[in-house]
Amino acid sequence: MRIPARLLAILLLPLALAGCLGNDDTRSISFVEDSNEAPSFPTNYRPEILAFMHTYLNNPVGVRGGQIAEPVQRTVGGRPRYVACLRYSERQSDGTYRDPRERAIVFVGGRLDHILGNPSEECAGAVYAAFPELEKMQR
Repeated sequence: MRIPARLLAILLLPLALAGCLGNDDTRSISFVEDSNEAPSFPTNYRPEILAFMHTYLNNPVGVRGGQIAEPVQRTVGGRPRYVACLRYSERQSDGTYRDPRERAIVFVGGRLDHILGNPSEECAGAVYAAFPELEKMQR
């Protein structure tokens, strides 16, 4: 018995969409192919993070409480990586602010690779400093 292609596509669509489930706190977004190279310090981490956050946030205007911790070496996914931790509160469409969020920015080969949404282990003991550039972002 042969299943028509259109019916098969309809039946498989929910499986394909299931991969999109999750939220910002559980997903990891990766930009660079993972490699085994030795970690190198991300010298331009602040501008890279700003550029990324400009696209990551729905509305980059009006961020409050921007703080950043300098990149330190941590084990992420079983490999040594440089990780910079970030805290901020973003403005919602109704003008209110979310509770402060913490994110870990992972660097591979000195370049921003991906962001971790729930970085309790990676950001444990991080020493934060003000990150006013994050609060000054424009559209």
